[in-house]
Amino acid sequence: MNYRHAYHAGNFADCFKHALLVALVDSFARKPAPYFVLDTHAGAGRYDLTADPAQRTGEADWGIRRILATRPSVLARYLGLVQALGLYPGSPTLIQALLRPADRLVCCELHPEDVIPLRRQFHRDPRVEVHSRSGWEALGALLPPGEKRGLVFVDPPFEDPDEFGALTAGLGRGHSRFGHGVFAAWYPIKQRAAVRTFHASLKTAEIRDIVAVELYLREPANAERLNGCGLLVINPPYRFAEQGGMIADAVLDGLGRDEAGAGTAVIRITDE
Repeated sequence: MNYRHAYHAGNFADCFKHALLVALVDSFARKPAPYFVLDTHAGAGRYDLTADPAQRTGEADWGIRRILATRPSVLARYLGLVQALGLYPGSPTLIQALLRPADRLVCCELHPEDVIPLRRQFHRDPRVEVHSRSGWEALGALLPPGEKRGLVFVDPPFEDPDEFGALTAGLGRGHSRFGHGVFAAWYPIKQRAAVRTFHASLKTAEIRDIVAVELYLREPANAERLNGCGLLVINPPYRFAEQGGMIADAVLDGLGRDEAGAGTAVIRITDE
């Protein structure tokens, strides 16, 4: 309960995962049937980058502000939403902006100070529900949805030493209930060993069709720094691996490849 995203909003990790999230949600609009989105760790919804928490860290200066200054064309859809929505839009705000009239979003947030603004923001939108509950518990309780199609977005704070274990278990639990759904999960990269162990645990979970898109600001060798991050996707949409690689490259180009070891990767974890 100690993590507050207001201090980190708009940083490089937000730009990476939110640009990929927009692409994933957009993929559902290719067909007319309604879709469902579950955002398991929704946060406060939107963030004022001029407020004290964001100013203390300055992370947005090296994230969204730098990318807005360079404006890579591949990120035009994501950047257009950021500018149109005001403040810095978190995942539920971006998802809501993409919903069609019959689509549905369920947001889960456990932190009491974030649930209040989240409910205030969405209380007039019948397409959006806000639950004050654990996102891990929701992966069992709220799946499968009534809709035939859906995306589950899992973005935990990684303040628990065993968060990778919780993520593996949560994905397995959710996938067992909604096997044809698309699952997207963000994870930090500090050192490669922890990420390799995480990927291996998913292979033993016998979940098919998993890819991961990763971005490295620098060589991931220092356990005390956030050196990069990844987005793991189960049942990725058609050609998402190619699209995800292009988005990751565009984010890194927008940030600037300033340090040795900077790069991106698309990894096939399990086959279709």
